[in-house]
Amino acid sequence: MSDTPEQGTRPGEPESDDERRKRNRERRVSAYRGAERVLARTSVLSTLRERLAVLEAADEVYDLDQTVDMYGNGVVEALEEKVAGLLGMEAAAFFPTGTMAQQVALRCWAGRTGSPVVALHAFAHPEVHERNAFSEVSGLRPVRVTSEPRLPTAAEVRDFEEPFGALMLELPLREAGFVLPSWEELTEVVEAARERDAVVHFDGARLWETTIHFGRPLDEIAGLADSVYVSFYKSLDGFGGAALAGPRTLVEEAKAWRHRYGGTVFQQFPTVLSALAGLERELPRLPAYVRHARVVAAALHEGFAAAGVPWARIHPEEPHTNEFQVWLPYDADAVAEAAVRHAEETGTLLFARPWATPGPGLAVTEIDVRAAGLEWTAEEVTSAVADFVARLTEVVGNAEKVSEEVSK
Repeated sequence: MSDTPEQGTRPGEPESDDERRKRNRERRVSAYRGAERVLARTSVLSTLRERLAVLEAADEVYDLDQTVDMYGNGVVEALEEKVAGLLGMEAAAFFPTGTMAQQVALRCWAGRTGSPVVALHAFAHPEVHERNAFSEVSGLRPVRVTSEPRLPTAAEVRDFEEPFGALMLELPLREAGFVLPSWEELTEVVEAARERDAVVHFDGARLWETTIHFGRPLDEIAGLADSVYVSFYKSLDGFGGAALAGPRTLVEEAKAWRHRYGGTVFQQFPTVLSALAGLERELPRLPAYVRHARVVAAALHEGFAAAGVPWARIHPEEPHTNEFQVWLPYDADAVAEAAVRHAEETGTLLFARPWATPGPGLAVTEIDVRAAGLEWTAEEVTSAVADFVARLTEVVGNAEKVSEEVSK
């Protein structure tokens, strides 16, 4: 046995926040893998063996006797052509990440418009998750049109106090609850941007999920924009990767910048094959997921009301996509503990994603409904809510007892 002290908390030492988060995540992952019933089986909590199963039928989506890709040819070009066709665009370019794809797209547009200013939402992915990449890496200057929990309005775009070369719209807006505008609102926003001689770029990481809400096919939705980015793993269960679609001249320039950014990878066939598999298998299923998400959302609302929870919110009340938020009036740690206990004791995991604390005494999480969720009836959802709330009540009650003992 080594004499080197073990890493982590020593006996008698309080657990650090990082250690607590790691322990909680490991327990949540274990609960997910052991659960017999979940609303979605996604890549985030899967094993390597489960992920490799995506490629078991790869020969159904591409001729595996073709020569392997090198620096973006072969199967990569086949995926690019397919995506361009689905989105009704002249061309598309495959990128290893959406962060890179959008930086490249918007710096290319900046060269054409003569303006480095990108108007976007305060909740947009580049503002929240990319460490100021637009300004630090790409020489762009983001300006926030609004911070309201919805997409910008036409009036906000039309009346914005400074000029901008591009308007970036995230569809759906994830941080606000995977929300979308109406079709009429979206077309008006696009028209408002064009009135200001600005181009429109869609952050369409989850654009695949929007057809039911808009009541339009993908190519008509994408056709409102000058360029569109789509992801292959957020909705389609691919290994990763993204595509930028738009005018051929823009895409050709984007490929040059892709090379400069280090995104022209030697071989990418595993990721590209998983993307082709997602387009073949998952894309046709997304409308069913969206429709059933509305059934699940209504059943959750009914279940919390029946269980006597004093306040619970499903947002949006009728989900715009197959993903939505659940808000509860409890401490996030207590809710997370109840969710894991529910899975460990019943084999049913209602809430697979982490819980966050948006404010004192509040907890919020995201729900994702996919193939596994289609097996749930509304009655089964409400029954699962009752089981979950029973455990939540127990956790909260125990916490209150401990607090009272400490205060004595």
